[in-house]
Order: sequence, then structure tokens, then C-alpha cells
Amino acid sequence: MSTVSYPHIEIRADGQPVIAGDGFYFKVRILVEEFLATGATPAQLQQAHPHLTLSQIHSALAYYYDHQEEIDQEIAKLDQLEQKLRPQLEDPALTENIRRAWRQRKEGR
Repeated sequence: MSTVSYPHIEIRADGQPVIAGDGFYFKVRILVEEFLATGATPAQLQQAHPHLTLSQIHSALAYYYDHQEEIDQEIAKLDQLEQKLRPQLEDPALTENIRRAWRQRKEGR
């Protein structure tokens, strides 16, 4: 059996596939989520992320299609977590506490 190579994809120690060579390891999942949500073409994705090359984008999409079930499960799991946490994150008191802490940090207190 032959091994498929993705020249622009690295798998981090935590198992996350990332786009290599962009300086900060853009997660394949993030690009895929945008691709699925917007229906953008690779060229449109490249316009939205000019730090990525078309080769990197095509490699990420190829990786996704070869690992679609795994990545789709991760996306679904994160969506469920977001739905669970959303009420807490939309709590006005929490929002105000975060804003107050941010202002204090900026003011050097």
C-alpha cells in the first residue's frame, strides 16, 4: 500500500494537521470550516488568507478529503461544545467582568 504525502501539511504532536510554512501553523480544520461554510474556491480562500499559497490550500483540502470523517467529527464536537458554552459566554455579568479586567490590564493596574 502506498503512503499519501501532503507536502504542505504537518501533523503536530497533539495530532492536529496544520499548514506548514506559514509561520504560525494554520490548522487545516479552520480552513476547512471556512471552505464548507462559505463555499469559497481555493482562489477565494487564498485572497482571504494571503499568507497562504494556493499550493498550501490545495494540500489542506486534499488532506481534508482523505480524512473527511475524522475532521467532520472534530468540527461537530467543537460545534456541540460551542452550543453548550454559548449561554455562559453571553452572560452580561461575565462580559462586564472580562471588559473590566481588560481595561485594568491596559491601564497597568
